[in-house]
Amino acid sequence: MNRYILPLSVLGTAVGGAVLLKDYVVGGACPSKATIPGKTVVVTGANTGIGKQTALELAKRGGNIILACRDMEKCEAAAKDIRGETLNHHVNARHLDLASLKSIREFARKITEEEEHVHILINNAAVMRCPHWTTEDGFEMQLGVNYLGHFLLTHLLLDKLKASAPSRIINLSSLAHVAGHIDFEDLNWEKRKYDTKAAYCQSKLALVLFTKELSRRLQGTGVTVNALHPGVARTELGRHTGMHSSAFSSFMLGPVFWMLVKSPQLAAQPSTYLAVAEELEGVSGKYFDGLKERAPAPEAEDEEVAQRLWAESARLVGLEISSGASEKGQPLRK
Repeated sequence: MNRYILPLSVLGTAVGGAVLLKDYVVGGACPSKATIPGKTVVVTGANTGIGKQTALELAKRGGNIILACRDMEKCEAAAKDIRGETLNHHVNARHLDLASLKSIREFARKITEEEEHVHILINNAAVMRCPHWTTEDGFEMQLGVNYLGHFLLTHLLLDKLKASAPSRIINLSSLAHVAGHIDFEDLNWEKRKYDTKAAYCQSKLALVLFTKELSRRLQGTGVTVNALHPGVARTELGRHTGMHSSAFSSFMLGPVFWMLVKSPQLAAQPSTYLAVAEELEGVSGKYFDGLKERAPAPEAEDEEVAQRLWAESARLVGLEISSGASEKGQPLRK
């Protein structure tokens, strides 16, 4: 045997060990085997990446899955793929543009009218480090899509979620929230030089603050809400960063990316876990890093900031809050 060629058994052990190490570093498969037959699940941004894989995982478990996406051609294709792979024919595509308050209201109206229940809402869609774009309603794009759009959507579906209790809301944040700060003097980056990284971090911090405050208001309703960091995944989300297309990144950082960057399938496991795990019944207001509960950044725990952000967000999206103490009654009016 050539001394420079490893025996297949040794090579197999090495590769297997590397895979196990990677799973340890980035997190493994959802530990829950729970199924959700007949439960209605809404997943935003589900035509690709983590959203599509989450929808696939939940379709395998028997859910009635609604893919909520801006690009209907891609959304219909994703729904067809999932139906074909899972043989679950209760997978449907619906139009939702989170950069348009009008579209969000129309989507919520149709869901409310056409669906008997909504058991699980997964606020997955996001944009990351895009240029200084604005939404249809004039919001900075990352704040508008990642946070304000989901803030409005969640509120418009709350009555349906409460009527379907026990139900769950899952907000996909990011570890980047730790670098975020809520600038109430300039949420929309109208006064400062635009910093796309800081804008992204602010939007993800806002999602954790929203999770905390909404959980407080939903006590006693049977609706839980949690936030999570799914991990860094190789998806279209990073298309504006150039991280995966750079020749330097590919050559020099390739091994690091392999160890630290998840596949969309692996990155979908935390969302799946929070959606189905029986042991998480009643768990609310928490932040998960992958499959483990962690403490979020200190600013994410600030109740005063959370309440102030809630009030400002409601004003921006045109919601009138009728009660700040609880969401047990009729909390909102359009």
